[in-house]
Amino acid sequence: MTTSGAQAHERTGNVDEHKQKVLEDLIDMSHRLGQPERELVILGEGNTSARVSDESFYVKASGTQLETIDAGGFVEVSTERALAILDEDDPSDERIIELLRESGVDGSGLVPSVETILHASLLSMPGINFVGHTHPIAANAILCSENPKLLVGNRMFPDDIVCTGPSAVYVPYTDPGVKLAKAVREGVQRYVEENGFLPKLILMQNHGIIALGKTAKEVETITNMHVKSCRIALGALAVGGINFLTPANVERIFNRPDEKAREAMLFGTRKDGYSKGDG
Repeated sequence: MTTSGAQAHERTGNVDEHKQKVLEDLIDMSHRLGQPERELVILGEGNTSARVSDESFYVKASGTQLETIDAGGFVEVSTERALAILDEDDPSDERIIELLRESGVDGSGLVPSVETILHASLLSMPGINFVGHTHPIAANAILCSENPKLLVGNRMFPDDIVCTGPSAVYVPYTDPGVKLAKAVREGVQRYVEENGFLPKLILMQNHGIIALGKTAKEVETITNMHVKSCRIALGALAVGGINFLTPANVERIFNRPDEKAREAMLFGTRKDGYSKGDG
């Protein structure tokens, strides 16, 4: 084998190893989010995705279940083709399914989840490599109530701030699919303009939540912590009301360098402590 051929083979091998690692992490994350005892999803609810490269990503196929999904339950989708669906002028449901099927690049013929367009939009943003969309019972108890914004901008304890950020994106109920993808994209863009950084959590009225992460572990951690917050809020309401932290409390915790270091450990984004410049 020539030097150039060996280099090409090495590059191909590295790409294949990267894709395999991404898919393995996505499957593991999906299984944990799909465990029935955690009450995050049941049956075919929820969907997950992971960025392979700037050109493509893996996303759950329509009709598959997170609890039991394997490699054959994910579709590799072209980011460009999926995002192009947003430019369609009020496509019919049948047209959307056709376009979703055509967005696949792995030849499986599977139809990606109806939320594929949403995943494409989120994964195209810098720093977002994994997305987990679930329908937790505790979260939907609030999101389906007359006070769905209860935990959008309010925080109750430090770990809530560290794991889910100082606030979340809120999306009023919107028809799943293209309309929801557009609403989520607009909500995230607005959040970034107002805060100067990406959100970790998206709360969708009468629907569920989306956790965004650099790693699969981050998505799980955000999901777990928000569900804990919802349970605490529901319990506090039952005994008289919630004592929320003040905006100053929230800002202090969010910007503390030791909390930034702990966040990196919790999310699996760095294995050491923290260094100069963090925070």
